[in-house]
Amino acid sequence: MSRPDSTGAPGTTVRVPAKVNVQLAVGGRRPDGFHDLANVFLAVGLYDEVTATPADALTLTCTGPDADQVPLDDTNLAARAARALAARHGLDPAVHLHIAKDIPVAGGMAGGSADAAGALLACDTLWGTGATQDELLAICAELGSDVPFSLVGGAALGRGRGELLEPLPVGGTFHWVFAVADGGLSTPAVYKECDRLRDASGAGATTADIPDPEPSPALLDALRTGDATALAAALDNDLQAAALSLRPSLAATLAAGTDAGALAALVSGSGPTTAFLVADADQADRVAAALRASGTCRTARTAAGPVPGATVLPQG
Repeated sequence: MSRPDSTGAPGTTVRVPAKVNVQLAVGGRRPDGFHDLANVFLAVGLYDEVTATPADALTLTCTGPDADQVPLDDTNLAARAARALAARHGLDPAVHLHIAKDIPVAGGMAGGSADAAGALLACDTLWGTGATQDELLAICAELGSDVPFSLVGGAALGRGRGELLEPLPVGGTFHWVFAVADGGLSTPAVYKECDRLRDASGAGATTADIPDPEPSPALLDALRTGDATALAAALDNDLQAAALSLRPSLAATLAAGTDAGALAALVSGSGPTTAFLVADADQADRVAAALRASGTCRTARTAAGPVPGATVLPQG
C-alpha cells in the first residue's frame, strides 16, 4: 500500500447532521435476518464534526457530550470508513480522526452513521482520492443502513435496509425538540423485540406475514407542502412499541412533551431519544424547557430541518 500524499496537508473538517425518522415502516424479517424498510429520513441541525489530519497510523479521538461512550477502536464506523476508502485506492489509512460530538450517542439519531459519512468525506478530501458520489454512497451502504443518508442529508425515502435512497421534496422548515434519555438502546435488540411482539400478537413476524413496507402518501404530501400539522398527524414508527417495551420510561417522556404543546411525539428510530414536532422555534424552546423540567429525560435539544448532509468546512 502507498502512503497518502498528504505531507504538510492541513486537516479537513466535515460537518454532518443528525437525522429523525418521520416514518419508519418495518417489513417482516427476511431469511437473512434483516427487514425491508420504508424509512423517511429528515436531516436536522444537530451536528458532529469529523476532522481528518495526516498521521503515522489510523487513530481516533473524541470530545463532546458522552464522548466516553464512543469506541476509539476499529469497531467505530468512522475508522471502518477510513479503512474502506483507503483499501479501494491502495492507500495506507494513515490518518488521525477527531470527532467533535454533539449528536446524542446511541440515541436513534444516526450519530455513529454520521461520523462514518463525515470520516469518509474528510479522508476523500484529505487524500485527494477523487471518489465519485456513487462510490462514496456504495462505501456508505457497506458500512450501515443509515450511513448513505448521513452523506446526502435533506430528506429522502430509504428502501431496502434504508440504504437505497430517493430524495424527497420538502416545502418548508420543520421544528423539533429531542429529549435525550439516559443510556442507549441496541438497534438489533429493538428489531428483535419488534419481531417478538409481532409473533406474540399472532400477526407473525416474517416477510410471509407482514406486508411490504410503503411510505405514507399523506406524510410525503405534508413534507412536500411544508405543513407541520399534517406531518404531525402522519408521523409513524413501527419500532416505537418495541422501544417502549424495552424502555417503558419513555412513555412518560412522550407524554411530557405532548402535554407541553408539541404537535406530535414519537421515538426517534430505534430510540431511546424521543422526538417532538412543534409549530415554530418559539414553541420548540418552550417544549424543550418543559421537558428539561419534567424529570423524564436527561436533557432536551432543539433543531430544525431539513439541512444538508456531510459538508466540508472551510479551513481556517
